[in-house]
Parts: sequence; structure tokens; C-alpha cells
Amino acid sequence: MSQDAAVQALLGLLQLGRRAREADSVPALGFVIVNETLSVLPYRQAALWSEAGLGGVVAVSGLPQVDPNTPYLQWLNRLCRALAKAGGLQALDASSAPAHCGDDWAAWLPAHALWLPLTAHGGQREGGLLLARDAPFDPAEQTLLTELAGTYGHALAGFRPREHALARLLSVLRPGRLQRRVLAGLLVACLVPVRLSVLAPAEVTPRQPFLVRAPMDGVIGRFHVQPDQAVEAGAPLFDLDTAALQTRRAVALRAHDTALEEYRQSAQLAVTDDKGRLKMGTVRGELEQRALELQYLSQQLERVQVKAERGGVAVFGDVNDWQGKAVTTGEKVLLLADPAQVELVARMPAADQIELQPGDVVTLYPDASPADGYEARIASVAYSAEPTDQGVLAYRVRAEFSAGQALPRLGQRGTVRLSGRWVPFAYYALRRPIATLRQWTGW
Repeated sequence: MSQDAAVQALLGLLQLGRRAREADSVPALGFVIVNETLSVLPYRQAALWSEAGLGGVVAVSGLPQVDPNTPYLQWLNRLCRALAKAGGLQALDASSAPAHCGDDWAAWLPAHALWLPLTAHGGQREGGLLLARDAPFDPAEQTLLTELAGTYGHALAGFRPREHALARLLSVLRPGRLQRRVLAGLLVACLVPVRLSVLAPAEVTPRQPFLVRAPMDGVIGRFHVQPDQAVEAGAPLFDLDTAALQTRRAVALRAHDTALEEYRQSAQLAVTDDKGRLKMGTVRGELEQRALELQYLSQQLERVQVKAERGGVAVFGDVNDWQGKAVTTGEKVLLLADPAQVELVARMPAADQIELQPGDVVTLYPDASPADGYEARIASVAYSAEPTDQGVLAYRVRAEFSAGQALPRLGQRGTVRLSGRWVPFAYYALRRPIATLRQWTGW
């Protein structure tokens, strides 16, 4: 190729690129590709193959419209489909035509042809261009056409419809070696056995604590201990307000003195008067009643100060929450606990319930020291769920700490991992979604 011819080919290449970019539809672009490529190099026939849809010839040189039902187009579609599957630049003739197209070659095409695959960015195959003429295509022409094919492929990709997300997913899952490996890996991962586990809030509570109750109805006047304070047996814990009892005792004492005086007068009259002897029995009964009332109130005054019946740590909220508060007989005020006897109480949400057995190992991760962990064994699981302070239905799980480890501090809170039976990973991952779906659908 001479220098002038090379310059003309380069100018034609630039002009064809501009014409391809200006095309506003696939038919307009196809007309430019199959007809105006003649300005770059000579050929007798050209056909444009598109990969869109099921694939087919969309433009043929010299024809204003393509009819896929004609014998020529049917033969040309069979040839281009075979060339597109083979891929790559191919120079061919009747002897090397694929798909048994060589028998009818002479009836439809000149002696030599060149197949140009049209690809877009990333190697995405958009179609192919078939050029045919009597003389073979030399290497210089093939290089020029390869550059032109890139321009045509990029222009053709601009008319490709935006692929739906489902279609992209199906293309990824289309059978192939990589897809089969991915699916096999996912299948193996779904069958990997894992243990069902639930994270639940937990607290370190005393085991067999001594419950301190209010001995009578009244108002708490003073607390002698602070929360988490160690106390000894016999130490005062709190006092009830004595103002009301003192008033009642003063009234009872006055009534007792009055009854005693009446009894003395009746005793004196009984010596000389028969009626006085009869009245003395009634007055004596009233005196005994007043004496009992006075004795009862005196005993109540002795009970206003509550003392520790055994040593331990005082477990309650805040002193200010109790001072001045009215309590009834038997109402819980505080606990006396032994720091060396503690247990773990977890609240397993009802929505995440798993099957637990006594003796299963659980692990406590304290909030204050997340790097530490304490092992415990389940002692019991509540039969029914109860609402927590946060209003969540949960099952109470009691566990005893394993021997040979330092015990956590009484009242320490944290998160406990409850582990159940072994299940496939697919069941572990889909358990909650399936449960939610069944709740919504009633299935």
C-alpha cells in the first residue's frame, strides 16, 4: 500500500468512526458498517451479525431491508453463527467454511472472505462483520480492519439495552466451569455443620441468698448499710419509723393505767358491796385486754430495727429508694448474699429460643471486661417465658460456674453465648427468615 493510499485509508477510518458515532439506531449503524466501509478498502459483499437477542444478521450490503426467511439470509445466518462461536479474526474460503457452508459457498459469496469479531469494552462480544471479495485480504488490510472493528463494536454496544439485574444474575449462573465451581463451593458451605447459638443478656446473681423482709407495716426511716456492704450476723440493717407506734403505745399505756385504776376501785368496793364483786370481773377482763395491747405494741417497737440473721453482702439498689418508703408486712427489702456462692442467670429471648439441656456449657463475656470469659454449666431452663424489664419475653436460664476458675463479681452483667445442637449452615442462616415468613404467611 502506497503512502497516499495509507493516508486515504486513515482519513476514511476517521470518517467512518465519526459516522458510526452519529448513527441514531441499529439499522442506521448497520447501513454505515456494511456499505460505507467500502471507502476504506474494496469488497463485494458485507454482512453485519449482531449478538442481541438470539443473534442474527441485521444488515447486508446492497439491501435496504433484511428478510430472514430468504435462502441467502438463512445460509448467511448459519455461517455467521458458526464463526461467532469460533471467535477471533478469521480469513476463510469455501474449503475452510464451518457448519457445512462450503458446499453452497460459490452460490452466495465470492472466493475469499474475512470475519471480524466486534467487541466492546471489557471484551464483551457485540457481533461480527463478514467481508467477501474475489482476492484475499492482505495483512495490512487486516490490521486496518481490526482497528475499525473496535470502533464498530463500541458503537454497537451503545444500542445494547440495559441489562436487568435478574438477567445479569442468570448470566453469572449460566452453566460453565467457574459457575459450577462456585455452586459446588456454595453447596459445600451450606452443608458445613455449625452449632446453633444465641447471645443473651446475663447477670451474676447470689445462690441461695437470705431474703430480708419488712417485719410489719410501716415506713422505712433509716438504713444502716450501703449497697454491696459486707455485714456480720446481728448487725443492724434498717429501722422503721417509730412515730406512729410510739403514739399508739402512749395511748395504750394511758388506757392501761385507767383500766388498772378502775380495777383497784372495783376491788375495794367488792369487800363491802356484792355489786362491786360482780363488776370487778368485767373490769379485770378489760385490764387484761389493755395489758395485752400494751405488750403487743412494746414488742412491735422492739422489732422496728431489723438486724442481719447471718453474715453476707447487702444486695439492694439505692438507700434513697427506700428511705421514707411505706412497706407492708413481708415485703422484700434486700438480700444477704455470700460472694463465694454465685450463679449465672441468663435471659434467652423467646424469638431466638433453641433447645438447651442441663449440663451444656455456656460462656459469659462481662461488659466491664470483654477480654475475660467465664464458663458455666446449665442447671435449669424455665418452662415458660416471662417478660423482662425491657418488655421482652425471655426464658430464664440458670447456670453454675465451673470449678477451678476465679468467680466473677456479684452483680456483674454481660453477654452469654448459649449453644445448642449441630445443624447445617444453611439452616443456621435461614432459620430466622423462615420463622418470620411463617409468622407472616401462617404456613
